[in-house]
Amino acid sequence: MATTPQGKRDKPLGRKWQLLDIIIFTMMAALMILFLLIFTSLGDSLATAGQRELDAALRADSTSNGFWDQVEHGLLVESCPVRLADIMPCHDPKRARSFSKERNHYRERHCPPFEEKLRCLIPPPPDYQIPVRWPESLRKIWFNNTPHNKIAELKSDQGWMVQEGDYFVFPGGGTMFSEGAERYVQKLEKYIPLRTSAIRTALDIGCGVASFGACLINKEVLTMSVAPRDSHKAQIQFVLERGLPAVVGMLATQRLPFPSLSFDLVHCSRCLVPFAAFNGSYFIEVDRLLRPGGYFVLSGPPVNFQGKEREYEVLQEFVVEKMCYSLIGAVDKTVIWQKPLNTSCYRAREKQVPSFCHEDDPDNAWNTELVECITRPSVNAIDTLLDQPNWQKRPDMIPKRLLEARNVESAEFDKDTRRWGRRIRHYVETLKIGFGTSRYRNVMDMNALYGGFAANLMSRNDPVWVMNVIPTTGPNTLSTIYDRGLLGVVHDWCEAFSTYPRTYDLLHVAPLQPFTTLDKRCSLAEVMVEMDRILRPEGTIIIRDTPTMLSRVSKIAKAIQWKFEIFDPEPGTSGKERIFVGTKVFWRAEVVESQ
Repeated sequence: MATTPQGKRDKPLGRKWQLLDIIIFTMMAALMILFLLIFTSLGDSLATAGQRELDAALRADSTSNGFWDQVEHGLLVESCPVRLADIMPCHDPKRARSFSKERNHYRERHCPPFEEKLRCLIPPPPDYQIPVRWPESLRKIWFNNTPHNKIAELKSDQGWMVQEGDYFVFPGGGTMFSEGAERYVQKLEKYIPLRTSAIRTALDIGCGVASFGACLINKEVLTMSVAPRDSHKAQIQFVLERGLPAVVGMLATQRLPFPSLSFDLVHCSRCLVPFAAFNGSYFIEVDRLLRPGGYFVLSGPPVNFQGKEREYEVLQEFVVEKMCYSLIGAVDKTVIWQKPLNTSCYRAREKQVPSFCHEDDPDNAWNTELVECITRPSVNAIDTLLDQPNWQKRPDMIPKRLLEARNVESAEFDKDTRRWGRRIRHYVETLKIGFGTSRYRNVMDMNALYGGFAANLMSRNDPVWVMNVIPTTGPNTLSTIYDRGLLGVVHDWCEAFSTYPRTYDLLHVAPLQPFTTLDKRCSLAEVMVEMDRILRPEGTIIIRDTPTMLSRVSKIAKAIQWKFEIFDPEPGTSGKERIFVGTKVFWRAEVVESQ
């Protein structure tokens, strides 16, 4: 059939309309897709997927600061594997295996290098619950929060702890407490003036589950419990879950992170520390920590143990003859010694061994090796410690050691104390932070200075204890903390704190900037991720700092899923600071990896 001229004109016109149809259809499809992205959850899902891909690419960069820089700009930090629920980065058993076992060096702090730092948020165990509130937690805790029953099995005949249904219950027993810790403490009271102003701070070395420290609470004694991360896995985790002061550590090759002359009582119940070994360096560390007239209690081997007679004789000779301690009493397998009130006995020794240290700062306790010489306190320090008032009056009085050692004037100290009184009233009355209730028990002040925050909580009879932390980047005022009847440690916040995850109800810091950016060793994001690790789900964060710093904090807080608000400070405060109040959201990780 022949094609007509009209037919020739119709053909290209048909092709033109087909092209327009395609264009119109494409535009309509694009509009529909745009509508779906904007007005449905599909867009959020795609955006989240894209963000995860971007985050994964950034996390792959383990050779630079790129990840932390991105977190400071809002990069979402994802969950770590659930198998890391109890990780302590500086007390990791896998890393510890590469260090020497001599003198238990491998069980001390060994922090990971920068490229091995965790870049994720530590999840709670799968069946984690908000902890039992104080004071009920003293006697029982949720089993699922610390599901490690090795101690309960090993010590089942000694009354350390017992699993009862959904709980771990603490009967108050211990290896050396055959009649219970309360009866044990009653025996000690015959020799040690507990429940008096003479005894306020105690150190329990190798504390187990802190049955000893728990019994001293009703005697108004604050006990710092210390134990390593060992095969029992969770001693300190149990202690903190109960609501008692504790830190992971041990006597091995370095000083404990406390100042000199800080404790009225040092206790060791079957801690198995060879105190007279290595030229007495372990006992010399105890001596550094004890105040003049303080007491050292040793319960367990080698005290009156068969086959340990010679070891006990050597220990007694060192403690009494070389260190001038007085034997106060010995009951069964427990012995009590008292530190001399002055240095006259040391000077009168026939052999000056161990000798006094030269050019040693007795308060230097961060990454400092144990010594074999006696730290020499000044005469003024001894006199001021012997002339202290009842501890109830100490929180509001400037310690004489602070006056003499650091040239701090009473007016400055009093101003700091009053300032913290106003601040805490503002926290409670205006910001409605639940101090004075069972909501908070384990509290940390990350930049404590003189301990004004903790001292004012104590004056309110608040049911909390405060871990006062003195950053290594500032002046070492930790002795002031102890002279006020408080507890604390020195710490470098560019490293992980020596505690398990989820061990504090509230973290407080004022200000945050000095120890996060001073020497550029670590970023603000790293510090806040560590804060998230040690804070309990639904725990509270209070940060006082400048608006500029809190702007940075806010971006990171969103990246680690904190909810927060920023408030004006109390009346009379300069306009240079604001108050960040955050809450750690209780989230659960998806268990996708092999357990």
